[in-house]
Amino acid sequence: MVEILAAESKDAKEILKLQVLAYQSEAKLYNDWSLPALTQTLDSLHQEFEDSVILKAIVNNQIVGSVRAKVDKGVCKIGRLIVDPAFQKQGIGTALLKHIEKMHDDINSFELFTGSKSVSNIQLYEKNGYIKSHTKDLSENVSLLFLVKSNRNP
Repeated sequence: MVEILAAESKDAKEILKLQVLAYQSEAKLYNDWSLPALTQTLDSLHQEFEDSVILKAIVNNQIVGSVRAKVDKGVCKIGRLIVDPAFQKQGIGTALLKHIEKMHDDINSFELFTGSKSVSNIQLYEKNGYIKSHTKDLSENVSLLFLVKSNRNP
């Protein structure tokens, strides 16, 4: 059974290790090993604990997923939704997404992004009510697809 909890700064090293593992498939898909999620430093992740909500998904005392959110101008920006590849397709990503949304139920809208070729990620977000908004080039190889969701309880 998965348990969703607030992550603590002491979890940063384990979350960063999981992040690198989870983004390997994205790096292969885009043939780009310089993705920000793969090059993030432990220090910058520690800084995110100062102004973001960071959740962790726990199975058998092991962190198997995580997500981050930060409110900016009335929009909850969700990022780095990650799940250990060995635990994917078990509802953990959806559980993390729903939990972070519930924590921000006073916010008007949510925004997140994924790679434009990341079909399973896009399907997950659309299944959870997100609508394609716009794209932005990250690099020569990577185009980001932004998706938005209006909060049903603004």
